Amino acid sequence: MYRVFEALDDLVTTLEEARGVPMTASCVVPRGDVLELLDDIRDAIPAELDDAQDVLDHRDELVETARQEAQRSVTGAREEAERLTAEARAHAESMVAEAQAEAERLAATGRREYQELTGRAEAEVERMTAAGRAAYERAVADGRAEQARLVEQTQVVQAARAEATRIHEEVSTEVHRLRSECDAYVEATLAEFEDLLNRTLRTVGRGRAHRGGSVPVGAGEYPR
Repeated sequence: MYRVFEALDDLVTTLEEARGVPMTASCVVPRGDVLELLDDIRDAIPAELDDAQDVLDHRDELVETARQEAQRSVTGAREEAERLTAEARAHAESMVAEAQAEAERLAATGRREYQELTGRAEAEVERMTAAGRAAYERAVADGRAEQARLVEQTQVVQAARAEATRIHEEVSTEVHRLRSECDAYVEATLAEFEDLLNRTLRTVGRGRAHRGGSVPVGAGEYPR
C-alpha cells in the first residue's frame, strides 16, 4: 500500500509542476512519466489488495484471540482485586478490634482512676472541712472564753472576734482551694485520656486509608 501512495504522490507532483496551457485550465504533462506512475499503481494494487484480504480473512481469528486474552486479563485482575480486598478487609478488622480493645481498656482504667481520685478528693475535702470547722469552733470557744474573761476590755474582745472570723475565712478559703485543685487535676487527667483515645483512633483511620478503605467523617475524633 505504501508504493501506491508513493506513486499517487509522484503523480500529483507531476501534475502540479506541469506547464500550463495559456488561456486555459489545461496543462502539458510528460506522457511517459504519467503512464509509468499509473503502471506502478496498477502493479502495486493487486499485491496490496491480497495483503488486505489476508488481514480480513484472519480478522475474526485475531479478534477472538484478543477477546480471549482480554477476558483472561479481566478475570485475573478481578481475582487479584478480590484477594487484595479480602486481605485489606481482614487487616482493617483486626486493627479495629485491637483499637476497640485498647480503647475499652483505657476507658476502664480512666474510670477507675477517676473514681479513685474523686474518692480521695472528697475524703480530703471532708477532712479539711472538719478540721476547719473544729478550728473555727475552737476559735469561737476561745474567743467566747476570752470575751467572758476580758468582758471589760473591749479592744481585746473585738480582736478575738476578728481573729475568729479570720481563721474561719482562711479555713473556708483553703477548703475552696483544695476542691478547685482536685477538680482541675481530675479534668486534666480526663483530657489526657481523651487525647490518647483520639490518637489511637487517628492511627486506625490512617491504617484504613493506607489499605484503600474510606475513613468516615469524624473518625479521628473521640465523641464527647
